[in-house]
Formats: sequence, structure tokens, C-alpha cells
Amino acid sequence: MFDTEKLKWTREPLSFSITDNRIEIITLPHTDLWQRTYYHFRNDNAPVLQMSTNEKYFSFTVKTEFESKHRFDQCGVVMYLDSENWLKASIEYENDDFQHLGSVVTNNGYSDWATAAIDASVKSMWYRLSRREDDFCIECSEDGMNFRQMRICHMSEAGGEISFGIYACSPEESSFRAVFTEMDITECKWLAHDGQKPDDN
Repeated sequence: MFDTEKLKWTREPLSFSITDNRIEIITLPHTDLWQRTYYHFRNDNAPVLQMSTNEKYFSFTVKTEFESKHRFDQCGVVMYLDSENWLKASIEYENDDFQHLGSVVTNNGYSDWATAAIDASVKSMWYRLSRREDDFCIECSEDGMNFRQMRICHMSEAGGEISFGIYACSPEESSFRAVFTEMDITECKWLAHDGQKPDDN
């Protein structure tokens, strides 16, 4: 069973609630995570709720439900090491027609953003973050059973203990309710590669 008592705030929101199987965050305006790339600004004030581990191989799954309605409203899974090294995956609201299902990976102070457009009517999504040493896989699912890959990435500062969990934020003049349930930690669901053998070191 997932133990919410192990979760600690990196940044605590003004309004939230935590029970054994449900976490709710009410976002504040002008909260975000981004570093430098393209936009040339740095935002590092989103609420982040995480636990720490030295385990090298595991998967963390969470269901998100959200009432997002303003551009860039978002909530999802996160692995936040420090202000310049983190990753996140979420749905970012864009307009009445579509949203961005995507992920951001930030290594050494520079963020990238990979997205796919989905319908604006989607208001729930599962995410699964898997670790294999300092490499990570992010997946998403509409039903919590059938997951599809969003991204594989390397985190340059994730060789030892890491912290991972959830986040929610509203980069513009907005506020919404984000609900997190179905949290679980399991053996690593991201299996070892079956194909070309690793290069000799």
C-alpha cells in the first residue's frame, strides 16, 4: 500500500488536503516549473510533493483528475532533484479545443518540452514513472491498465538518491483543483532492453 506519510513538500501550496488514498491541491496563479530554454525565463515555484528513495529500479503510478480551464494549467508526475535538474509529465490546458499531453526534462538548468495534442475534453490521466538507474521512462494511460510511452530520458544528476511524486501549477492568472489517487510503487515495469546489446565500456 502506498504510504502518503512518506511524502514531503518541496514547496507547499496554500490549499491542499492529504488522506491515505487521495491528495488534492488547489493551485495558485503564476506557479510553474521551467528553466531558460526558448522563453528565456526561469520559473521554479510550483508546489511539489515527493518521497525519496535510493532504489535503482521501480515504477511509480498515479491517477490525475483536474478541473483545468486556463492556458497552461497542469498537474502530473514529477521527479524534482533541484531547481536545475528535474522532469515532469502532465496535460497542459491550451483552449476549448485541445490540450498538450507532454513532458519536460531539465538537465543542468535547461528545459525541453515534448508534446502531443489531445482533446480538451480529457480531464483524467494516469502516469507511470519508471527508473532504471539514472535513466527514466514516462508513460501515460487513459484507463490505468494500458500504458503508452511518452518519453525515455537520462537524468545527469540522478545517480544516487532521488525524489519523486506529484505537482500542480497554474503559470498564468488561474487556479484549479487537481486530485491525485491510485498511487502505487511497484517493481520496475520498464523492462530491460531486448535488442541491441550495450556497448562495452
